[in-house]
Amino acid sequence: MTVVQTASPQDDPHADPGAWEATGRTHVGPAAGGRIVAVASGKGGVGKTVFAISLAHGLARMGRRVLLFDGDLGLANVDIQLGLLPEADLSAVTTGRIPLIEARLHHPEGDFDIVAGRSGSGTLATISPATLELLLEALREAAASYDIVVLDLGAGLERSVRRMAAFADTLLVLVTDEPTSLTDAYAVLKLHAADAPGADARVVVNLATDHAAGKRTFATLQRACRTFLGHTPALAGVVRRDEHVREVIRRQALLLARYPTSAAARDIEATARVVLTVS
Repeated sequence: MTVVQTASPQDDPHADPGAWEATGRTHVGPAAGGRIVAVASGKGGVGKTVFAISLAHGLARMGRRVLLFDGDLGLANVDIQLGLLPEADLSAVTTGRIPLIEARLHHPEGDFDIVAGRSGSGTLATISPATLELLLEALREAAASYDIVVLDLGAGLERSVRRMAAFADTLLVLVTDEPTSLTDAYAVLKLHAADAPGADARVVVNLATDHAAGKRTFATLQRACRTFLGHTPALAGVVRRDEHVREVIRRQALLLARYPTSAAARDIEATARVVLTVS
């Protein structure tokens, strides 16, 4: 594991717009500053966290300033998946020991920032509504320093998950072709429509055997939404099943860095391009 120091305003390239421009990186198309994109799933085991990490990396590779926020308040594992040992995490923020901006760490290889959670923290899993609102307010303020914040939510339909999903500007719901995943994804979309009427919600089909199969899975979910909700979410992308993903999980590595031409990497980058088109 790699110990990564928390970014400070003095050494954070995102803290000063001039410092960012000095890096010489080129933005691809118009940037929507401060947008928050939440990644959710009705059930665990659908590859949500690896997707969120890879999406953040893909957006950074396109020249965006990206913050990856681990919003799984009970079973956070972004830092574990990346082999990092952060000096600070969300528990220090929610208890008032440090402001959120001081909990950030920079991932050098991926060139994006991270706010890590704390896996198994009872304090975070039972966060009060008032504390959650303060945390979201701090996140919105921090988002002003980035083009996009990727918010990795916990699986399920808990109160805090629903609140953070409604808080985001765009919600991406991951689904697979398993009946339980489809049912739970529908439940997420239904509750999100009630919590945030008119909000932008899109579907990402993960672990698909091929693009055609992924589109069939989406069509199944789309029909249920049209029949029972009266509207249909858009398809943000189809990510094919890829053994390289299992390898990067085992090695605590970045998919787009280690296997940039793999099927899953190409699909996630295509999804990132779709995300950039959302205003």
